[in-house]
Amino acid sequence: MLLLSDSGDLLAGRYRLRQRVGSGAMGVVWEATDERLQRQVAVKQLLQQAILDPERADEARERAMREGRVAARLHHPNAIAVYDAILDDGLPVLVMEYLPSRSLTDILAEQRHLDPATAAGIGSQVASALAAAHAAGVVHRDIKPANVLIAEDGTAKITDFGISHATGDVVVTQTGLVAGTPAYLAPEVARGKRPTPGSDVFSLGATLYAAVEGAPPFGTSEDNALALLYKVAEGAVPPPRNAGPLTPVLGAMLRADPDQRITAAQVDEALRAVASGLPLPAAVAAASAEWDDRTGRPAATATMPSTSGGRTAIGTMPEGGQEPAGADRTLVVPGAAGTERPARRRKRAYLFAALAVVLLAGLGLYALLGPDEGSGSGSAVSMAAAERERAVSEYYALLPDRAEQAWNRLGPELREQGKQPYLERWSEVSAVAVTSPPRATGDDSVRVEVELSMPDGSVVTEAHELTLIAAEDELLINGDDVLRRDVDAPAPDPQPSPQTPQEETEPQPGQGNEDDDEDGEPEEEEGEDQDEQEETPPPADDDEPPEVETSPAEPPEEGGTEGE
Repeated sequence: MLLLSDSGDLLAGRYRLRQRVGSGAMGVVWEATDERLQRQVAVKQLLQQAILDPERADEARERAMREGRVAARLHHPNAIAVYDAILDDGLPVLVMEYLPSRSLTDILAEQRHLDPATAAGIGSQVASALAAAHAAGVVHRDIKPANVLIAEDGTAKITDFGISHATGDVVVTQTGLVAGTPAYLAPEVARGKRPTPGSDVFSLGATLYAAVEGAPPFGTSEDNALALLYKVAEGAVPPPRNAGPLTPVLGAMLRADPDQRITAAQVDEALRAVASGLPLPAAVAAASAEWDDRTGRPAATATMPSTSGGRTAIGTMPEGGQEPAGADRTLVVPGAAGTERPARRRKRAYLFAALAVVLLAGLGLYALLGPDEGSGSGSAVSMAAAERERAVSEYYALLPDRAEQAWNRLGPELREQGKQPYLERWSEVSAVAVTSPPRATGDDSVRVEVELSMPDGSVVTEAHELTLIAAEDELLINGDDVLRRDVDAPAPDPQPSPQTPQEETEPQPGQGNEDDDEDGEPEEEEGEDQDEQEETPPPADDDEPPEVETSPAEPPEEGGTEGE
């Protein structure tokens, strides 16, 4: 059955279908009316033939519904909102925000490519939405031009947060053939790894690469889908020629190693700079590698002769991104230097072809059904240094305003304190700023320095070493050691304290002291009072407050900064 509904049909007693506005191999999108709320919506139906394996159809439907509900947690001006997830005739249906728009795919088909500043403006909006999604624990998994919608006023929004995970665009038929293209996948996903926020960053980088170059970094699958999948899995991205100021940002997004990529929030900041003609943030510039070093291994070179006799260095391009006419081109050949015998090359070719088939089958089934989260046998999320640092950054970005979400980032040990006390304590903090970026230490820890602004005007600076554990889908903060704590208290009250009226009183000239008693010299009339004062001397101005251990779950008590 190709189409289960028609114009005028009412779904779930609420959504009246008006007209089809999009369709593909896996589903159809309708413009519809929510008759209960009287608003225009978009309805996406999964078609019956999208469920490839009847024995696992129920699992695929359940995963699609669950992903739709997860996507509904995201509220961002640059993401299509998901309003509802329903079942119609046993098939999942997503009800979403309706946006009169064109996809980036349609725009590129008309214009072929965009200038770097325009592409950066679109990309920054998408990156902003991805950063919010990642902070909410949502990974899009399917960023590509077709899923970027552009409104008439230039607003960009990403769509397909829900069903895309359950069905995907890369699927395997029962004969092992490919339907769709893996051109925008991250290399680790092409190798069968679980998609992470870093995978979204790579896919966005590939999308922007296609926007300025006219084609994705690995080409398309029109000629040979298996060869394309192998190229994606290898992760060797050719240098862009037309990206101009966008080039270093693409370099930081398209790293083959996901641990070396910048975060979506950093992408947003960098693309805003490109769109505005401002210098790039230092962290982004540092993360951008030479294109020939992208694979992280030595590269062999082969020089192509030209009539000029000139030579272009590996990984370098003239200013403006274009090669000079007649210049030698240096090709980067992944792997060891030197040549191989023909027999060995043929053997490797057969192995690569076999590997591509295995990868393709695994990728298609993964895209259809996703990892088995209920079996307990799947591997947990990576504990690599970059992932740990990203988890800590995202945690503190939620505080103090979104403490409910931050609580979900804690492991079982820190949750023993109880949720309500945790929320109450963070409600007593006005603002949180990370003053020293997270730095991975050891195999499971991260050091970070934060600044807590309190309502009484005091500022508490703390250095923490956090211990993380790997959960099924994310890293959790499970332990905390406070390495240092400094308090910058507000100016003290000039009035003496009512409990100790003489604490603030300075001795007057001529007052007696203990030395006067020892010398046998007469004391002034105030001597007795002075002796009493000497018994309880006031604290020195330079006394440091005692060290009090606090954790991400335990900010300091309000008003407890002076005289601790």
